[in-house]
Amino acid sequence: MAVPRGRERGESPAALAMAQARFARGDFTEARELYSAFIGQCASHRSKCSPEDLATAYNNRGQTKYFSVDFYEAMDDYTSAIEILPNFEVPYYNRGLIRYRLGYFDEAVEDFKKALDRNPAFQDAVLSLKQTILDKEEKQRRNAQKSY
Repeated sequence: MAVPRGRERGESPAALAMAQARFARGDFTEARELYSAFIGQCASHRSKCSPEDLATAYNNRGQTKYFSVDFYEAMDDYTSAIEILPNFEVPYYNRGLIRYRLGYFDEAVEDFKKALDRNPAFQDAVLSLKQTILDKEEKQRRNAQKSY
């Protein structure tokens, strides 16, 4: 679960807080439903949502989809979080992880670098960037050997 730096969970509206609690307990199905409801409330214009809360909801709903191996849907949510709050480093990192797992190494490298541009101390992004570069080089070596 990620909350943008500078935001405390206690500041979140009740609906988002309830989704966060379900997420923290590992009840990802219910958390996904609650995040979706919160996102829907924000979209309805009846409720004014802060960009931080909305980006958090998209990012964390993406996490529930990631855990369900719904990678492309998760990437859509991470992208929505990025569009809403471009300086929130966590969705870049999360999207990079999926791109890495799918073998889209160049795109993963881009996402990890963007996460690090926003937060140079993000150690998981540092490690993931290094691993992605190593795996990309290894794949290139294997492909070059097959060519001969």
